[in-house]
Amino acid sequence: MSVRAFSCVLLTEKPVVGKGKDKAGIQCVEWCCKSLYIGGKDSVVHQLNLPSAVATDAPNIREVKRRQMGRSGPVSQLRAIPVLNHLLVLWDGSVTALNMFSLEPVSPLKKIPNVSCMEVGSSVSSTQQVYVELVTASVKRRWISVHRVYVDKWECVKQLPLGREPLALAVREPCVCVATADRYMLCDYESGNTLDLFQHNLARQNLLVKQAGEREFLLNGPGSLGMFVMSDGISQRPPVPWPAGILDAAVCHPYTLVLQDQAQTVHVYSTLDQQLKQVIPIPKAATLTPTTEGVFVTAEREIYCLRPCALEDQIEALMAEERMDQALVLLDGVRELLPQHSYQDLRKNISCMLGLMHFYQESFKEAKGLLIDGDLDPREIIRLYPEVSDVCGDFDSQLPSVSTSRDLRLMSTEDQASFHRFLHFLGDFLWAVRGTTQGLSCRSDVDSALLKVYLQLGESERLGQMVTSPNDCHLDLSASDLRQHKRFFALGLLYQSHGQHFSAIQTWVRMAEGQYDDSSRTAADAYEHILSTLRQLDDRDTFWSFADWAVQRDQEAGVQIFMQDTERPIPSCHADEVIPFLQKYPVSSLMYLEYLVGVLKSKEESHHTLLALAYIARILQRSPGEVDASAGEDIRRKLQQLLWLSAHCDTVAVHDKIASTNLHMEKVILLGKTGEHKRALQILVHEEKDKQAAVDYCWRTSAGRERDFRQRLFLSLLQIYLDSTAAEGAAADLLNRHARAFDAAAVLQALPAAWSVQMVGSFLQEALRSAFHQRRMRQVEAALTTAEQCRVTSTRTEAANRMIKLERGTRCQVCQRLLARPEFVFMPTGEIAHLHCTTGGKGAPGTVITTS
Repeated sequence: MSVRAFSCVLLTEKPVVGKGKDKAGIQCVEWCCKSLYIGGKDSVVHQLNLPSAVATDAPNIREVKRRQMGRSGPVSQLRAIPVLNHLLVLWDGSVTALNMFSLEPVSPLKKIPNVSCMEVGSSVSSTQQVYVELVTASVKRRWISVHRVYVDKWECVKQLPLGREPLALAVREPCVCVATADRYMLCDYESGNTLDLFQHNLARQNLLVKQAGEREFLLNGPGSLGMFVMSDGISQRPPVPWPAGILDAAVCHPYTLVLQDQAQTVHVYSTLDQQLKQVIPIPKAATLTPTTEGVFVTAEREIYCLRPCALEDQIEALMAEERMDQALVLLDGVRELLPQHSYQDLRKNISCMLGLMHFYQESFKEAKGLLIDGDLDPREIIRLYPEVSDVCGDFDSQLPSVSTSRDLRLMSTEDQASFHRFLHFLGDFLWAVRGTTQGLSCRSDVDSALLKVYLQLGESERLGQMVTSPNDCHLDLSASDLRQHKRFFALGLLYQSHGQHFSAIQTWVRMAEGQYDDSSRTAADAYEHILSTLRQLDDRDTFWSFADWAVQRDQEAGVQIFMQDTERPIPSCHADEVIPFLQKYPVSSLMYLEYLVGVLKSKEESHHTLLALAYIARILQRSPGEVDASAGEDIRRKLQQLLWLSAHCDTVAVHDKIASTNLHMEKVILLGKTGEHKRALQILVHEEKDKQAAVDYCWRTSAGRERDFRQRLFLSLLQIYLDSTAAEGAAADLLNRHARAFDAAAVLQALPAAWSVQMVGSFLQEALRSAFHQRRMRQVEAALTTAEQCRVTSTRTEAANRMIKLERGTRCQVCQRLLARPEFVFMPTGEIAHLHCTTGGKGAPGTVITTS
């Protein structure tokens, strides 16, 4: 059969009997406390000393006692009650209690008559004494009785009529499972409820009711099925399909043993998968008795013991035959019977072997899960692959061989498609165990093997993910593999992940310069990655080693290496190093200064001044006929904005730089910064010849300043126009358009006497309107102030003239003493206090009142 679950040992050929009774057979047995009790067909009860039924193949057995129950008739049943030292004997339709050791009758316990079968329940400890429940069945009276058996007495506590003859029974308190001639039923002797299970058409000798587990029974059901039924009538296990003609059965977890009549064999079924596991031939076997030592098989004149083989041995035998599924089912079913460490070791071994079988059968999903569950050393799988196994070095494999194994080395040359499927599995498996305890024990080998797999499969994305994340690849071995496959960009990433930044950037520089050809990335990609790496690099020596190359290759892109993220800390000396370095790269220098001033908001005067000078240099370098005129205008606009907004620029240095140029607007801004507004306006009027720019200058410069300053500034512009006879029209236009910006009295004094009223009519109208408006606004403000003063005075007077009733016994709210003087303080909250209590800072401010 599929497994050797039990071994058969002959205990005794026949009980020792007197002369002339050699043909006496065995009817039943009972095992308790290293004693084997045998009930014979000749009315004799034998007690045999059996130290251990499983100790040796030929146990030493000797008879201790015997008891003749009567002249004739078999002993039907024996049940031991060790807690009471009683041995119950069912003979001649009556139950007799014997002492377990002397086999003498227990005199206080009279016989229980009219009993066809019996079963003993578990012991119960009451407040007075210990007792055991005994359930008996009477075919004649068609009822079952419940007795309480004490040391010196027994009493019937309940009788349940069935209406049918009870032929067999089993007990799991408080439930009794009974077999009658046509059905099985459950009886609860505490509540008196009865539940019919199912009918049958079995012969009496084939009826079967056995205890199977906690509140569970095993029945011989219709259709040759062994039915497991709980005490509530529900079945929680699949039935066992056993042969017809069953005489007896016993449950020895995880197996069900069945005694077949015709074949004279014991069939062993698994209760886990309901499959036949073993067949044990025993001639003339009649009964099965489960005990703690095994299962006793009673034949006509022999008694055998079916000893359960060690569960570990059974599982290992199944593994040796590569029946992993059965081994796994058995192991999970007996988990509670094994030590935890034994279960875990067996589980891992089974999972590994089953995973290997699925692996070679290309059931990779199942193989992956099983190999991970089995905690298999990843190197055991790595070593199976050619061109990958070298990462394991001198690793000594402990992997057992399986019959379905295949040579992957031969497959790699003859069947590339299949071999690639195996490579994909290796990659998935190693990536899954990479961060687990299973993979951490050999992290370098796992990572190096992963890199080789991705190279062979051409998986650029996963290769990049591998080398950019922290890894423990063997650097020299993996670098050689990457060079061989011309994956130079990934080679640089590998160097970088191992902290060798110089080697990484040097590799990418050679790619950018065309020395290395990598089909996965272009030279531009390599250059962009170099810039990104330099920006984030903390190694200053390596940074400066490649900074010149990066900027020289592309000034606009290269300068980005100095523009770090604002979240990253920037050394205080960083700008002082970078600015001199970029002097030979004007484009980069200008962009870096813009970054310092615009992004980092630097307040260093040198940074603002250098940026302004850099703008000026770019403007002056452009010739008037240059094609890209818009770029020049953009730079000049940036310069003007910088001069307007910067408060840290050295205006003198900048003005000296543009003094001899035609950058008039820039000169104007600088003169305005130094307070020389009249000179600035003269430049705008006479040199720049931009009247609107002069007006805008006045408004922008006076924004946020007092009114007098704005009036003086516009008056200065007016005087510049009046000093030039050719600008009288511009002066009149300025007055008429911006009348509100002037002081009318000062303007009238400055205007030439020859001017007519018509020339400044609009100005005069606006000036008068503005003067009247300001006068009326002052009057309104004065009136509002007077009204507020009156309101405050009225409120105070009303509070002071209010009548306050001061009664005898009134107390100060601050010190809680009586008010004895006419002076007191009335609080806004309505409370009254002493004057000295409030003036001393204890109370709230109030009104001082004096009474006469």
